[in-house]
Amino acid sequence: MSAQQPKQGAHGSHRMSRPMKITLSIVGILVAIPIIAIIILLTFDWNRAKPWLNAKVSEAIDRPFAIVGDLAVHWERPSDTIVPGQRTWRDYIPWPHLYANDVHVGNPAGLPQRDMASVRQFSFSLNPFALLSHTINIPVLRFDGPKVELLRTDATHYNWVYKREEKESKWKLDLERLVLSRGQIHVLDAITKADVTADVDTLAGDPTYGIAWKLRGTYNEVPVGGGGKAGAVLSLQDQDAPFPVQADMHGGPYHLALEGTVTRPAKLEGVDVRLKLGGPSMARLDDLTGLVLPETPPFTTEGHLTGTLADEGRSRWTYDKFKGKVGESDIGGTLTFQAGKPRNKLTATVNSHQLRFADLGPLVGADSNADKKKRGVAAVQPQSKALPVEKFKTEKWKALDADVRFTADRIVKTADLPLSKLNTHLTLNNGVLTLNPLNFNFAGGSVNSHIKLDASAGSNGKGDAIKATLDATARQIKIKQLFPQVEKIQQATAGDIYAETKLTATGDSVAEMLAKSNGEVKGLVSQGVVSKLLLEEAGLNVGNIILTKLFGDKQVQLNCLASDLAVKNGVAETRTFVLDTEEAIVDINGWVNLNNEQMNLRVKPETKALRLFTLRTPFYVKGTFKNPDLSLDKKVLALKGGAAAALAVVAAPVAALLPLINTGPGKDSPCSSLLAQARAKPQAPPPGKTLKR
Repeated sequence: MSAQQPKQGAHGSHRMSRPMKITLSIVGILVAIPIIAIIILLTFDWNRAKPWLNAKVSEAIDRPFAIVGDLAVHWERPSDTIVPGQRTWRDYIPWPHLYANDVHVGNPAGLPQRDMASVRQFSFSLNPFALLSHTINIPVLRFDGPKVELLRTDATHYNWVYKREEKESKWKLDLERLVLSRGQIHVLDAITKADVTADVDTLAGDPTYGIAWKLRGTYNEVPVGGGGKAGAVLSLQDQDAPFPVQADMHGGPYHLALEGTVTRPAKLEGVDVRLKLGGPSMARLDDLTGLVLPETPPFTTEGHLTGTLADEGRSRWTYDKFKGKVGESDIGGTLTFQAGKPRNKLTATVNSHQLRFADLGPLVGADSNADKKKRGVAAVQPQSKALPVEKFKTEKWKALDADVRFTADRIVKTADLPLSKLNTHLTLNNGVLTLNPLNFNFAGGSVNSHIKLDASAGSNGKGDAIKATLDATARQIKIKQLFPQVEKIQQATAGDIYAETKLTATGDSVAEMLAKSNGEVKGLVSQGVVSKLLLEEAGLNVGNIILTKLFGDKQVQLNCLASDLAVKNGVAETRTFVLDTEEAIVDINGWVNLNNEQMNLRVKPETKALRLFTLRTPFYVKGTFKNPDLSLDKKVLALKGGAAAALAVVAAPVAALLPLINTGPGKDSPCSSLLAQARAKPQAPPPGKTLKR
């Protein structure tokens, strides 16, 4: 009986309720989906996605994009992010690592259709957990063999700016590090005429630097080259970490070396380097620095450069405690560049312990053609011209404002001139340059001046480039100190030199401004000594010839020399030019043309007593500044009754020179009797106007 009973219990135990079956099915599907997804991700041929990916990226960046080689995704643990002793469960979960080979990015429309960039392989890992917070976190982006060409064909066509309007997105890109190896960057710029290539590669075993680069090519048709080093990787996450840089480059005759750090290198937010710079003229640095600097002899400087490029509207650069040489003169000080509106501004305080007078020549184009060629300008000075014809480069005066204070303790010349304590305050404001004051001590006296060069209207093509004004006075210039090497002057009673000048002019070079100048020049020398030897020491060839002609080669006691010249349209005409000596009074009449550098002066001596063997014949000084010519007036002989004529000259009123008596030697001077009736001050009309005689 028991053997015939049905086995209901066993059969019933293998039955499963319907709800249980549904539950198990759902669980199985949920487990299977990620497993299947992982299997698909691991086995999927990602190359099939390249056409779709290339099209989407091309559309997004407005230029061709193509992955030509293999595209693959590997799942690897994020070993680069693991800090020993700080592992978490996430460090054991594989992250996707993308590898793309032979990738090309083309130029945008309107430019030659060739690669802007290419790379043998780029790879990066993606943090999957950051996706949950809408962040694309890429710990390391690596480029192996990248090539980049930065191209500009004109002012409006260049390939390095992405101009498409950005759309708001919930997603944020977080790129931590960028690693480059065996790369090349090529800059091709039609505007600056740059064709420069930098080769980049990794360094091994260097505790400070991890990347080395070499530079070659041309800039503005000048060969450039050099090299440098940088940190191992570009850190984009640790933004406050200093990024080490070192460079040594040359461009033609210019040399630049720097070593220091960059903070927040993705934006060049902070730069702190030791900078060395040198070249044939500071004026050629405007394309590199954006500064309007003067023409100078060859220079070298070294100092501490700090600054930022993070915000061009507020960037500030300081070249602090720099020292160097300009020609054979030393310089030092601090220079600050501040970006702003309406113009950038340069502020500087510069001092020179010893300034060589010849090193000031390039400021006004007064150096030789050979020196001009060395500093990078055309050899424009004609052999027949004495006044500098090199033009001032005023086209950039409106690009920068400046406030510069310059002092020089001592000024030296080939023949030792007693110059010292130069002090000037230079300002440049919207194309108007002023030197106010421009003062210096000279031979125991002082020279005080004010110079204004107004180029504010020169850039519009109307009229002359510069409207110039000069107002200068010289007081108590000691002849003894002016020529300390002339022993006979030291033994004689040597007096002082006083002078005043006021000129206005228009033009774009020293020669042109003098050729169009108007105003007055007044001078007075009281109780001095004149001789051929003295004028040889001064280098005044014309005066040398005149004195030799008048008195022979000997010392002559000078009671007074008074000159009053009116300058009209570049022609300086004598109103008064009298030389009063112990032997005679010499009257000089005529003109000097600053335009063609011609002169025509009649020199007429009148003896104070009848001396049969010392009577002089009037003569003429003609010719050019460089080649003066003297000729005797054979038709007129000196009057034997010269004393009467001499008294007539002495008694003649010379009103314009009284102010020099009042501020100078005083009423007891021998000049006071000559100028007793004087009543005038120097005058000059506005620039572009002429002086009424």
